[in-house]
Amino acid sequence: MSSRVIVSVINDLVTDQRVNKVCQTVSSMNCDVMLVGRKLRDSPEMDKREYQVHRMKLLFEKGPFFYAEFNIRLFFFLLVNRADMLISNDLDTLLPNYLISRLKTTPLVYDSHEYFTEVPELVNRKRVQSVWKFIERKLFPKLADVLTVNDSIADFFYQDHGIRPNVVRNIPRRREKIPKVSRESLGLPVDKSLLILQGSGINVDRGSEELIEAMPMINDAVLLIIGGGDVIDKLKSMAQKLNLGKRIIFKPRMPYQQLMEYTAVADLGLTLDKSTNLNYKFSLPNKLFDYIQAGIPVLSSPLPEIEKIITKYKVGDFIMDHNPKTIAKKINQILNNQDLIQEWKKNCSFAAKELTWENEEKVLLKIYSKYV
Repeated sequence: MSSRVIVSVINDLVTDQRVNKVCQTVSSMNCDVMLVGRKLRDSPEMDKREYQVHRMKLLFEKGPFFYAEFNIRLFFFLLVNRADMLISNDLDTLLPNYLISRLKTTPLVYDSHEYFTEVPELVNRKRVQSVWKFIERKLFPKLADVLTVNDSIADFFYQDHGIRPNVVRNIPRRREKIPKVSRESLGLPVDKSLLILQGSGINVDRGSEELIEAMPMINDAVLLIIGGGDVIDKLKSMAQKLNLGKRIIFKPRMPYQQLMEYTAVADLGLTLDKSTNLNYKFSLPNKLFDYIQAGIPVLSSPLPEIEKIITKYKVGDFIMDHNPKTIAKKINQILNNQDLIQEWKKNCSFAAKELTWENEEKVLLKIYSKYV
């Protein structure tokens, strides 16, 4: 009988590439994998996966009742389903996984995708933050196998709990060549430079508002925003007020393969998070590696983990502040220097060969092989 592994995450699964890659890695070990998450009213349909998927429909979609309902439902799902190993993704799924692992003596691997207790949604809500910190403080030291996404966050966990997680960065799989479709077929202009900002969490303090304000000062360029987040409606309103309807294109979340078709035809990829909280300051976003895999240079705010990658591989540049004039000036400088863009693109091709999930997953395989 194949080992059975249940992987749980609180999102709707559709665009979570890290969890998808983890499930693929576990499946490659001849395991039977079940991925558990939720389904929102506006969730896209899942693409076909090589593993089983269970999405729970909940009565609540946000707030304390949502978290309570999800965790209770997840606890009973894990209780009645056999598993030889549990994989919990992020603090908001850890408690039911931990309780079941103790109750049924099932090995548990915890994968923290961010410095959860310092996310902006919690920083200004001290009472709620204290609840999550209590859960983490009680459970973290009792975990045998912990993973996280970069060295800076691993260092924070070590400072907080005396345990340094293994680091597995969220890097795409090796791609020999991204199928390149034409801009015409994607409905994109061919006579303008194309900037792209993508992500499932385009939220407050990600620099997107200032980017919109910069667009009137950027020459002969169109901005493509793909994904979702708290400020998308605000960005659309801003674009309308600034009469940028033809210069900013919004696309909803989409399957990864389709997303990368858009990414590959862009001229410059943007990641402009602010260092307003520890979670953002020390983040290492998926889109950075997506841009590199697609062969397009990157313009970023100078956050420590991102700066390491861009500086080491020489694949882009930085803005020094979030003033819209600063952003516009830097983008104009880059777009006017095609020789530099071509050099960065060439460096992206070298970086893409090294920055692959196949290299990162070696850590996972070593840990998982102890249990399955």
